[in-house]
Order: sequence, then C-alpha cells, then structure tokens
Amino acid sequence: MRKALISLLILAAAPIPAQARDLTLERLFQSPSLAGPTPRLARLSPDGRLVTLLRNRQEEKDRFDLWAIDAATGAARMLVDSKKIGTGADISEEEKMRRERLRIAGTKGITDYGWAPDGKSILVPIDGDLYLASLDGQVRRLTETEETEIDAKVSETGRYLSYLRDQNIFVMDLASARERALTSDGGGTLSWGAAEFVAQEEMGRQTGYWWSPDDRFVAVARVDESPVAVVTRAAIGAEGTRLVEQRYPAAGTRNAIVDLYIMAPDGSGRIKADLGSNPDVYLTRVDWAKDGKSLFVQRMSRDQKRLDVLRVDPVTGKSALLFSETSKTWVNLTDNLKPLKDGSLIWSSERSGYSHLYRWKAGKWTQLTRGDWAVEDVAGVDEKAHRVYFTGTAETPIQQQLYWVSYDKPKAPVRVTEAGWSNAAEMDEGATHALVTRSNPSQPSQVYLADAAGRRLAWVEENRLGPDHPYGAYLDSHVKPVFGTLAGPDGSTLHYRMLTPRLEPGKHYPVFFFVYGGPHGQQVTDAWYGQLPLHQYLVDQGWIVFTVDNRGTNRRGTKFENAIYHAMGGAEVEDQLAGVEWLKFAAGVAVAPVTKWELYDTFYTERYLGNPATDPKPYQSSNALEDSSRIADPLLVVHGMSDDNVVFENSTALIAKLQKEKKPFELMVYPGATHAIAGEGPQTHVWTTITRFLGRTVKNRP
Repeated sequence: MRKALISLLILAAAPIPAQARDLTLERLFQSPSLAGPTPRLARLSPDGRLVTLLRNRQEEKDRFDLWAIDAATGAARMLVDSKKIGTGADISEEEKMRRERLRIAGTKGITDYGWAPDGKSILVPIDGDLYLASLDGQVRRLTETEETEIDAKVSETGRYLSYLRDQNIFVMDLASARERALTSDGGGTLSWGAAEFVAQEEMGRQTGYWWSPDDRFVAVARVDESPVAVVTRAAIGAEGTRLVEQRYPAAGTRNAIVDLYIMAPDGSGRIKADLGSNPDVYLTRVDWAKDGKSLFVQRMSRDQKRLDVLRVDPVTGKSALLFSETSKTWVNLTDNLKPLKDGSLIWSSERSGYSHLYRWKAGKWTQLTRGDWAVEDVAGVDEKAHRVYFTGTAETPIQQQLYWVSYDKPKAPVRVTEAGWSNAAEMDEGATHALVTRSNPSQPSQVYLADAAGRRLAWVEENRLGPDHPYGAYLDSHVKPVFGTLAGPDGSTLHYRMLTPRLEPGKHYPVFFFVYGGPHGQQVTDAWYGQLPLHQYLVDQGWIVFTVDNRGTNRRGTKFENAIYHAMGGAEVEDQLAGVEWLKFAAGVAVAPVTKWELYDTFYTERYLGNPATDPKPYQSSNALEDSSRIADPLLVVHGMSDDNVVFENSTALIAKLQKEKKPFELMVYPGATHAIAGEGPQTHVWTTITRFLGRTVKNRP
C-alpha cells in the first residue's frame, strides 16, 4: 500500500565541505540499530501481570526473541530464545510472501506469537512449525511437518489451536494434541482461511478466519483465485533467472472470488454467509458480537464508494444490512468497529469531512467526537466506565495522542498521554491499562505500561538516549528538525520538516528533497522516524534535508485527501513544487518507481483512479512515461529485480522509453531483491550509490 516512488530533488548550489563525523553509511545499517532496541508486538497478558514483546538482539538487529516483563517490577527475562528453539528450516513461499506483505520480510527468529486466553501459555511459530511456551520457560513442540503452518491462533476459550497448511484450515485440540482438517479441497487456485493478495497488501486484513467468543463457531473465508489473470514475472537473482507465474489482479481485471463460511470447530455444520448477489465485492473486515450470536461483516463495492456493515446469523447464514458509508470518491477502511455487550457499536466515519467516532445503537447514531482533526485508531473500550479510548490529532496533525471520550454522555475528549510526543497505544480487553509507544525527533521509540489515566507504571523499553545508547556517539551532531507550514497552490496549509547544518550567512547549501508524494503516507510527523539517522548523516555531510506533505496525504480531512481523485500526478506534484519553487532541480533518484498504474493492483489503484476497463482517461493522464522525455537533469533509477509489488516492468518500461528518446540516465538493480531491497549489505549499497550519484551530479559540481 506504500508505493516507493521516491524522488530526491536537489538544489544546485555551491557545496560546503563536510566536517569529519563518525557516523558513516556503513554504520547506518549495521547492528546494533541506531534507534536502539525496537520491540515489536508488545502485548499485555490476559491477567495484566506481564507484558510480552519481540525484542531484537543487539548483535543481530533483525533477529527477534520473545521476552516477558513483569508489569509491577519491570524485571525482564527472555521466554523463548529463537536460536535454541528454531531449526533454521526454510519457510514456505506462501509464508515468505505473507511476511513481505507485513513488511517484516527481513526479520529472523520469532515473527509472531499469541497468548492463550487462560494466560498460562503462549503460542510461538518458529521456522514453519508451532510451539507452546509456558511462563516457566518450558517449550512444547506442537507440529513437526515439512509444510509451513501459518496464521496460527489459540481459540477464544483456549481449547483449540488453529492454523493453515497447504491451503486448508486445521484445528488441534490442545488437551489431546489431536489434529483435524476442517477443509480438504484447498489447493491450486482454491484456499481456505487465508487473506488474498489485495487483502494483505492493501486492505490491512492479514487473516481469513475468525473464532467466535465461545468457540462454538469459526468463520472461514474461501478464496477462489481462478478468475484472476496469470502474469509471468521474472525473478532475476544472482544465480539465474526464474519465471514466476503469479495470479495478480492488475487494475481493471478480475479479482478473486471470496466467500465466507461458518462452521463448528470440527468442520461440521458448514453454512455459507449471505454476502449478497454480486460476487465482485471486497470482504474487508469480520468481527464477532460479544455474545457470539452475530457476525459483523464489512462488504465494500468494487469502486470503493460504498461500505456496507452486515449482521450475519451464524446458524443460518442469513444477513441483514445495518448501515452503509458512502462517498463520491472512496471510503477509507479502519479497524474501529467495536461491538459492545449491549448490542451497540463504536464506529468511525468521515461523513463530517474528518474521521470521527460515532455510536450506533438500534439504528440511531450519536456523534462522540467532532472538529477539524482526525481520529486514528480505537485503542480500547471500558464498558464499566462507558469510555472509548482512541488516538487522534486534536492538537496538531503531525502529532498523535491518546484520548478518551464518554460514549454515553460525550463531551470534549480527555487527553491521556503527555504533550510533546507522538504516541500509539494498545489496551487490554477492559481498557484498564495501556501499552504506549512514544517518540519525538530527539528520542527514539519508548514503550511503557500506563494505567487508564495515563500514569506510567513501568517501562517496557525505556531506550534512553544517552552516551551508552547506539546513537549516543553521534549526539553532538544531532539536529532537531524544524517544523513549519507553507501555502499550497490552492491555499491549503502544507506541513514541512527541515533539518539543516549550522547555517552561515551568505553561503548556499545543497538541499536533499525527500519525497514520497503518494496517497496517505504522511511523512511529516513530530516523531523519531525510520529515515532520521540517514537524514542526520546527510546533514553532517552539509545537506539541508527537506520534506513536505502534499494533498492526498492522510490525517487532514477528506477535502485535503481527495484532491488526487482521478488526478494522480496533479495536486500532489503541484504541492511538492510549491515546497521547492525556490529550488532548481539538479538531479533525481527514483527507487522502485510506479511508472504505469495499469501494472498495479485493483484495490489500491482503482480507489484513486477508477477502473481502466471502463474509464482509461485517469490512467493516461497519470502515466509517468509520457513526461519522461522531458527529463533533462541527471537521473538514477534503482529497483529490486524480484519485486512482486511494484514489478520490475515499471522500470524496464521507463528504461526503454528513455533509451528511445536518447535520454541519458544511470541504473542500479538488485538481483533477488524484493520491494524493500532489505538487508544490511543491499541497504548500504543503495545509499552509497545514491549519495555518490548526488555528490557527483550536484554537491561537488562546479
């Protein structure tokens, strides 16, 4: 969903000599990470006594182990050592692609885990098999197969373990360790329980099956990919080329057929949920009611202008429409539907022009939040105090805070987290505690446990930025970004971020203009961001680093976001030009660029440009190849040669066009690399190539 069209636009100016610094490109991508410990998937145990997380190793920053931290004392211990338990076996191609969709393709060791609801054990997948870890450090192996078990879950009561294998869904009784296949016809173009490509890549739906609260039912998606066209993609590696036949739903072509079935834990009583007569829709979200007697299904139209919320009877499969969200452009998806015990629902909607919270009860709506700011994520619901906790941007669109509001008697939201930080939060089932992840441009991510009022109870990962921190040696040259706004061509307020070396009057400085520019993908945040150490390195070398968020990015309301509808390559480019109208473009770098939107997938592309099968004009006007002949400044093109997201054909089409037009350019490709071009070696090489190119064509140019 995050496209990697990254243009670096540079000011042609007299360079200044870079001062000697210890921070090097090589160090940027080595272990330990300059951001310090970067835990993943921090979660509270069911009883709230422990916080668990995946923590990366200091000597191997991409390898993660499972740790537990006592919420009362802060004492930490490793629960599962991935090197001792892991076999090192290869995982399946399906799991590799699943990790690519999750943006964790480069990680090793433990990539996921799940608490058993009784709080006595934790399910841990490692190297394609499943293990159950107890809190005393004992680890029990549950599966030992040549195939990879994926998307494993402990059922809601803790009685069952479920997982996918060979495109079918299996359930194991944890007491007896007996395994049963709930489906058996999966294979070829048919799969059970898995999220299809566009669901994983674009919808934020990573699973295809859901347990009911009482374990009476499991809802399972059936995905038939036979209508999806087969594309042949060359995966070019260092030791040869492999032709991959992949079913890829390119814009304007047919999607997979996704049905939803409901069955008992032994596979019996299977019935099909009624999702309507039109099969050309998207199954976007599935949630169970608190009592397990209803299933809430979100169904989106192919043009994404209508999102229906259905209530499905799990016994009969019959459905009823509860309500719909509609838009003249598109409806954004969220995970903010939260069923309550009284049968009402918490819901977020952009019907006011900004994302805000509402309560639906017996067909009536109550708006809970309002104003020219956006609600991001519902973090938890306290049904005893009648409060819903959420992250949002009430103070500024470049900083997120955790708030609560009453859903019975809504008033102004109450901020829970501390000002001056950007925050994300996850809460336990009753919203009594929160795991808060926070950062600012002078402090990498910290994680702490807080009570519902925001009082910090214990550090989960303090990650204090001091002399002993991996970044500590470079603090003397650290530059705090300056944030500001400028007026866009249509009068919109555009937020920017700028990092500068110490400026001297009368000198000109080269500017490294970092551009994303795509839909959503906000870049300007008052937080520690992934590219910050790299940008600090560039500042050390004498560059000014500048970024501006254009129309089309999120958290600014529908008017700001929808300016790109059927007009990509218009408003967002105008806004970027407004940010650099005082610059002369001297060189550019395009990394994995999207040059022909017809090559990209249905859900993402059709949301913004429509269906090219019925209206090709927006695609023609957004085609980057048509204007490529106008490129006069130095250009470097970079692409992974096994990219299955922005396929390599995007770059080969650009290369052919530039060659036909006799336009000189430079090229760097990475055999075997996917979209991320992941790994210490490749990442170091990418940025060495980029900085040398820019130094030669801009910074050190007479």
